[in-house]
Amino acid sequence: MQSNKLLLSATTVFSFLALAACQDHRDPNSPAITLQNRSVTPVLARVLPGSVSGVNLYSLLSSDDQLEQSPNYVFGGSADGAGILQNPDGNYSVLVNNEDNFAVSRLTLDKSFKPIKGEYILNSDGGTWRLCSATLATPVEHGFGPVFLTCGESGQESRTHALQVDADPQQAAISREVAALGRWSAENALPLPKTAYPGKTVIVIGDDDSDVNGGQVAMYLTNSVGDLENGSLYMLKRTDGNQREMDMKAGTKYDVEFVKIENHKSLTGAQINAKVNDLKGIKFGRVEDVDYRKGGAANGREVFFAVTGQNNTGVNADYSRSKYGRIYKLTLDANDPTKAKLEVALDGDDRNGMAKTFQDPDNICVTTNYAYIMEDPNEYGDEKHDAYVYQYDLNTGKLTPVLELDHRRMEADAAKYNVGGTSKLGSWESSGMIDVSDVTGRPNTFMLGIQAHTWRGDKYKGVDGGSVRKNENQASQLILIEGLPR
Repeated sequence: MQSNKLLLSATTVFSFLALAACQDHRDPNSPAITLQNRSVTPVLARVLPGSVSGVNLYSLLSSDDQLEQSPNYVFGGSADGAGILQNPDGNYSVLVNNEDNFAVSRLTLDKSFKPIKGEYILNSDGGTWRLCSATLATPVEHGFGPVFLTCGESGQESRTHALQVDADPQQAAISREVAALGRWSAENALPLPKTAYPGKTVIVIGDDDSDVNGGQVAMYLTNSVGDLENGSLYMLKRTDGNQREMDMKAGTKYDVEFVKIENHKSLTGAQINAKVNDLKGIKFGRVEDVDYRKGGAANGREVFFAVTGQNNTGVNADYSRSKYGRIYKLTLDANDPTKAKLEVALDGDDRNGMAKTFQDPDNICVTTNYAYIMEDPNEYGDEKHDAYVYQYDLNTGKLTPVLELDHRRMEADAAKYNVGGTSKLGSWESSGMIDVSDVTGRPNTFMLGIQAHTWRGDKYKGVDGGSVRKNENQASQLILIEGLPR
């Protein structure tokens, strides 16, 4: 695939759009959106009492909704990574991964933010792998695009797709993978803002791997803005060569560097994965989502990533990797992105510490002053609550659970959402949270996907139209959150 041609085409078509992926801008003449329940499905989450005042939740779209301009479209299950843009007509387009469908939905919302159309621009034949988090790269924020970078997470041979936002649904079965970003079981490929390193494109990749070599933090670096073909690939290591994650403790900053993986495009995923031992990369317990702090060049070099953790059995019997999950802060050098300081911001394995309630943080959305952290419990059997969304104050270090998923176990419709019997604590997850404030004109407004894994049915089977996941039968939901500070 000729990625440079892809980017040129997309930019030609969409260079006049206002775009957003956790931050961007809008047409100043557009009316602010109306926040109200749009879906036939109730909001499958609740605000935790005493957390943040003034927070309201609204149902936006679910797998049970029929949209007026596409009555045969069914929103897939496991809603995950997302991006939003405003179209020239004032309507909005939202791209969403349907993770376990191996598919990407494109939704059209009218000026008031009512969903009116849905279509699959990548189905399971083209998606190839589970598609988790994602980033919408835009000219305004990242200096290139718009292009939806969505990662494959079905083992170490998976790749990342670069999907045009104007992709033709008739070509949904065509893979959009880019070889230069390597082969990883990746959760997200995050381009840093264009102000972080002018003239370069820096993409940080989280490797959600739990095998003998662990998960990696990788970096794609090119000196040509938007070049997704000719850059170099790197792996994160401590400068002292210590590869054990649990040897890093909160309160200490560690010198780290990204070391180059030579000839990476000619390597299999297994070969790239094995480089961790040659290069002395850090072996994390499943690196998941990645995001950077908003608000200027220096903030854009503050990168936060979630390590979801893995049980301390098998390859982690020595407990060298996190079990309950951690949030790391990676501060990149102002002049050289391959040099950095790494610190443990939140440690779920300290069961007496600030993050003692962590049940495997998975996704993260970072604003100017806060990080919002989503849980995906690994079902160890010791869960004490359903999956939380936490607010982490980047200035004070305060951690506050603000939302909890609502499985509706005691409601009249419990059987619908708890297929196979009452769902276990933590068996659902939320994902793909993005800040939609700037592009919609509604301050402190976010969109969140809810993966209600026990909400299943035959009518949700194979809705993406591909042949690879024709028996996938999960449903899911998108909600809007009003009132969370940025």
